[in-house]
Amino acid sequence: MWALRVALAQLRPRPQRGPQRDAARRAASSASRSAAGGAAGVRALVYAQHGEPVKVVELKTLELSSLGRSDVRMKMLAAPVNPADINMIQGTYGIHPELPAIGGNEGVGQVVEVGSAVTGVKPGDWVIPADMNLATLSVNPCTAYRLLSDFEQLRPGDSIIQNAANSGVGQAVIQIAAALGLRTINVVRDRPDLQKLTDRLKDLGAEHVFTEEAMRKPEMKDFFKNFPRPRLALNCVGGRSSTELMRHLGYSGTMVTYGGMAKQPVTASVSSFIFKDIKLRGFWVSQWKKDKGTESPPLTSGPAYETQKNEVVNAGFQFWWQRRERENWRAQQGQPSHNHHIPPQPRKMPARGERVDRGNI
Repeated sequence: MWALRVALAQLRPRPQRGPQRDAARRAASSASRSAAGGAAGVRALVYAQHGEPVKVVELKTLELSSLGRSDVRMKMLAAPVNPADINMIQGTYGIHPELPAIGGNEGVGQVVEVGSAVTGVKPGDWVIPADMNLATLSVNPCTAYRLLSDFEQLRPGDSIIQNAANSGVGQAVIQIAAALGLRTINVVRDRPDLQKLTDRLKDLGAEHVFTEEAMRKPEMKDFFKNFPRPRLALNCVGGRSSTELMRHLGYSGTMVTYGGMAKQPVTASVSSFIFKDIKLRGFWVSQWKKDKGTESPPLTSGPAYETQKNEVVNAGFQFWWQRRERENWRAQQGQPSHNHHIPPQPRKMPARGERVDRGNI
């Protein structure tokens, strides 16, 4: 991870302004999402109006503008699809790009051409993260770490509760919380393979895994006789699921909403405010980055990171390592891969706190 931060400073092109900046963005955006095409044009998935992706997204060939002196053209090597990407196409996200637009917010790119005045990068350089298997690090683990760091002063032994625990952010929360000595209650929806999911989350560091139905049962009162009430609840669902999180929060606890998968409002009882003094907050990692600027990397800022940096770095690294291990298992079973950019045979797992760069992964 240290290498990634250094590479970020070394490989980022120099700031561009005005027409040159806009031309670079258009060229990079088009080229980075190309599936085929030469110097004259590239293919891209474009939407000219908001709506369901299957209805509004079209495959088109776009002409590339000529490269200016300060422009950089790149192609995309790997790009995850997050719920936010779908929401932006639907028009329900906090950012509305100028239409027509190309979907996607993050990934790993490689420089293919630079203008005559560009000295900070050269063809073949990668845009950060430096390893394409780390393409999801800029959203999910960053969101997880900020959720655990910014709303309650949690100490080892404190507990948290979260729904959608098997989501990308949820799995990152489990691993980073375990690295920081926090106890976790992880809520998931019921399913036929519940035991397999439970085992997988516990392998990541989850202490307790419950279904949403189990959280509503009277037996939970007995559970909390021997388990500390959570000081922090992380809500990615909304609706009835978020109500259950609030119900189990400890006195003066905080619930942070960072997603709305159920597309239902968050509702709270009057008694929750009067008798439990709970606090309701929201979090959006894009706004956090905008407010803090590039000088405060979201995964490496805050007192928890300064005191537990090796553990936090290792947890963030484990997030994608576990994905790679699952892909290996799928390959051994003859099942199709869920991510074509994950190498089938990993090298030796780096030790806790070991420098993570392209040389040892």
